[in-house]
Amino acid sequence: MLRFSLRRWQSGFQRLASSGGGSLRQAYVAQTLVAQTTGAEHRQRCVSTASGGHGTAAKSPDLLYQSTSDVIEYDVVVIGGGHAGCEACSAAARAGASAVLVTQRVDTIGEMSCNPSFGGIGKGVLVREVDAMDGLCGRMADLGGVQFRILNRSKGPAVHGPRAQVDRVIYKRNMLQTLQTYAGLDIKAGSVADILLDRSTELDEQALKRLASQDSTLATSSATVVGVRLESGEIIRARKVVITTGTFLGGEIHIGLKAFPSGRKGEAASIGLSKSLKDAGFRLGRMKTGTPPRLDGLTIDYSRMPKQLGDMPVSPFSFIHDSVPHANDQVACYQTHTTPAVHDMIRANFDQSIHIRETIRGPRYCPSLESKVKRFSEKESHLIWLEPEGLPEHTSTVYPNGISNTMPEDIQQKFLRMIPGLENVVMTQPGYGVEYDHVDPRELKRTLETKRVNGLYLAGQINGTTGYEEAAAQGLLAGANAGLAAVHSKAECESQEAPQLSLDRSDGYLGVLIDDLITRGVNEPYRVFTARSEYRLSSRANNADLRLTRRAAALGLVRDSARLARLDTVEADMAHAQALLEQVVYLPHIWEARLGGSRRVVRDGVRKSALDMIRKGFLTEDLWAGARDPENVPPEHIPKARKLTGGPEISAIVPAWADVPLDIRRRVVTEAMYHGHLRQLNAEANTFKREESMQLPADIDYSKVRVLSHEEVDKLSIVRPDTFGAAKRIDGITPGGILALLKYVRQNRTAESA
Repeated sequence: MLRFSLRRWQSGFQRLASSGGGSLRQAYVAQTLVAQTTGAEHRQRCVSTASGGHGTAAKSPDLLYQSTSDVIEYDVVVIGGGHAGCEACSAAARAGASAVLVTQRVDTIGEMSCNPSFGGIGKGVLVREVDAMDGLCGRMADLGGVQFRILNRSKGPAVHGPRAQVDRVIYKRNMLQTLQTYAGLDIKAGSVADILLDRSTELDEQALKRLASQDSTLATSSATVVGVRLESGEIIRARKVVITTGTFLGGEIHIGLKAFPSGRKGEAASIGLSKSLKDAGFRLGRMKTGTPPRLDGLTIDYSRMPKQLGDMPVSPFSFIHDSVPHANDQVACYQTHTTPAVHDMIRANFDQSIHIRETIRGPRYCPSLESKVKRFSEKESHLIWLEPEGLPEHTSTVYPNGISNTMPEDIQQKFLRMIPGLENVVMTQPGYGVEYDHVDPRELKRTLETKRVNGLYLAGQINGTTGYEEAAAQGLLAGANAGLAAVHSKAECESQEAPQLSLDRSDGYLGVLIDDLITRGVNEPYRVFTARSEYRLSSRANNADLRLTRRAAALGLVRDSARLARLDTVEADMAHAQALLEQVVYLPHIWEARLGGSRRVVRDGVRKSALDMIRKGFLTEDLWAGARDPENVPPEHIPKARKLTGGPEISAIVPAWADVPLDIRRRVVTEAMYHGHLRQLNAEANTFKREESMQLPADIDYSKVRVLSHEEVDKLSIVRPDTFGAAKRIDGITPGGILALLKYVRQNRTAESA
């Protein structure tokens, strides 16, 4: 157990105060922090890299540190109670670390700040991957889900996107209750002002400014996080810190021409922490996003709008759920659209919004209404989905998906009533835009630990991403790695490397997300979709548990033993179902007869099983089409789904197949359908992993590598890839540059070993 000598620590602050301040403007320097471990004293210098709060003068150390109760200790501190923070703190706790979640308001933990939904195309796979590693958001979405759909159902299962409308009240309530009772986790209300760092060398203000302007991410790697200081003056000592501040980092809300500091309507922005990161040398950028107005559903005329119902049976997010509580009382969504009159009003009032500017990038794949009107001037209407924010007994509020905007409130109310069905609508909250700071994600390692500061991890929108799902996935990975590293450091196993949860592109969409961030950076809010993954045939929503659960369990990240038992059952059932198909074997001419003579089978004299015939498209089963309510399925979509294979039903050839559970049949048929492609993908993945295993030294001076162009030197110095595979994926790096780099590294290793 670590104990802190506050008397000695306090004396360091007093000496600083009496000398007129530290080397950093309005910064605290604790020169004699003493950690007493088993009787041995280790002197450390802790630097708090930002002022206390919103640019105010430093408080007296005597007021801040009056008793030992002002210092508490945890293995991991997670800052922020959004989706990234919830996953990060729970993952750290599952890893065996003592963790604390620090958030401004406990009652907003798990808040769904924007749309009342989880999942979608690409995003739904991320939710399944988080769940496969015992994360929380999939289970919470199932418990609060009020409408479930599989998007892209008419296409192949590799691009299916599970999605759910979620009751905000139920989701937030269940998330808070889960975290409050989570073993190894505490929750603390407070706002973090400073990150406390231990530096081996003294850095003055000018040196830090130089670091902040440098492109190379190697600088100041000797700094180590040792805790945080709250605006209340409390100190939390920590081995690792995870920042998941979302849009709160330097957040500013825009409504029309009005602008004020905030990360979410009615909640304060995190200003001190943003300055803390900048002073530590991190390169910060600025991004923007927005949210639509909220509507009173009781004032909407739905009679002229197409209705969209949920799927029956539902497809839960979590692999441990067979169904969901509200499967039989799912709510409907409705479709409407903007009109030319709406577009004219938006155009006439462009000058009434300060949010409309090109210097700060917003989300390309979820643009504001102003952006749609400006970029697609030829279109006369844009779709709007009216999505209930929960069950009728909880709320009548409706989220109009598709009209995020930052117009003045009076303009918003006017154009809303120009939309079909909204002629008498009451706006309960105006739409608004948010600008916020983010860190260049090329500052990060694959574990989401920063390169500049050891022990500091970043997850969520602070890394330039957008969306609940991307945030949750990053939070799980960052929290798990912070927890694993903290536990390892306590065990004092310096001769061994700490275990890591590290995923590459072939492992899943989370691996793609991380790789894209750390090798390419961002110039607009990043979101996941299926086209980003070259391994989407093998990284599907329906096999995330097979890909990731045992891998996470090997690191101690799967706390639920029932999850592992269920996976054992799934694997056994799949093996049994596959065996049923392999047992039915005929010669080609017999297969032709069994198929009714409708298809010609190559008569090569080779016996073929029913599994072989599924792989070749001779046997089929409508496992996806028709599961939705008939009102939702356009007739033209059902033939598309049948064309995935073609031929008679499998159960007509293998009667026992009808007794196999639907989920297992879907899994086995999917593997069979993609069999040839998966073999090729596996070969490519093996080549990819070999390249990923070829490590690059972190301290390479790329300017000394001959043949590399100035552009290549600059990009490699910014990203500092950890492997040759990652170097190849950096935009602008040529094959010749990779060969030169490989030759340089080999020559250096030969020289070092000589």
